[in-house]
Amino acid sequence: MAEFSIIERYCQGIGAQHSTTKIAVGDDAAVVSVPNGMELAVSLDTMVEGVHFYPNTPAELIADKLLAVNLSDMAAMGAEPRWATLGLTVPTVDEDWFSRFSSRLNQSAEQFNVQLIGGDTTQGPLTLSLNIMGLLPKGKGLTRAGAKPEDDIYVSNRIGDAALALQCLESNVDSHGLNLETIKTALDLPEPQIKLGQSLLEIASACLDLSDGLVADLGHIAEQSKVSLDINIEQIPLSAEYQQYIKQGGSVDIALTGGDDYQLAFTAEQSHREAIEKLSKQLDTPLTRIGKVTEQAEEKVNLFSNSKPYQLTNNLGYEHFKS
Repeated sequence: MAEFSIIERYCQGIGAQHSTTKIAVGDDAAVVSVPNGMELAVSLDTMVEGVHFYPNTPAELIADKLLAVNLSDMAAMGAEPRWATLGLTVPTVDEDWFSRFSSRLNQSAEQFNVQLIGGDTTQGPLTLSLNIMGLLPKGKGLTRAGAKPEDDIYVSNRIGDAALALQCLESNVDSHGLNLETIKTALDLPEPQIKLGQSLLEIASACLDLSDGLVADLGHIAEQSKVSLDINIEQIPLSAEYQQYIKQGGSVDIALTGGDDYQLAFTAEQSHREAIEKLSKQLDTPLTRIGKVTEQAEEKVNLFSNSKPYQLTNNLGYEHFKS
């Protein structure tokens, strides 16, 4: 099957249809109209077979996760997802794979009101890049640079399950007694916190999504905001399965450094505590206060357990080009 046949059959008409889309799939470039008073937020994530997902991972799971990790970037900015373009590299033309991938991507994109408006296909090792675009009220986007001393630090939902599942799958830790399928859902099907991100536009002083590990990602807020962050280990929200793992002698370090959570971490003034509690109930999304922002110090992120300094026993987060 030729490239243009692939595009025509599997890439047209995917996702929502927006009146602000002037030109979509089928031309040399897409053209969109940004409404008055809005700005365009743009992000891109790439997934590579053997790095971000195992060989023979079902096409449906790849489609879901590809869109979810990109939507998580929109959530971190407080943006409303609107458009996407897809770069797709495949080793061979497998029409069954294309059909299943395209169908699930269409379902997921419609769910989040995203329209696929262009992209490219080529031959090579299975690699997928999604460029996502969303709308923000002008000058209102969340960034990593606004945290101030005495601000609270929060995370959404639970963290650590995705990293723990990956460690179990790769036999780096003993999964005896754990429900692997339960924690594996966090790895395969992350839930982008779109509504939360938009709701934080008038509340959060800084925000990001947790992709490379809690400590490493919080370090980005510290660096961009020129502050330090104190984190209380006992306040980290862990699932029942992860807590069971700790009771069996496991370490909390996987949750602190493992990554793939795709939850939001944000800072906010203490005066917003009541509003954040109400927001948590409205969205039915746990928002846990895990520490506070402090004046800039030598260490960007300081960990404490029972009020005593805590030292990590493994690395500080995922890096693609680690030596």
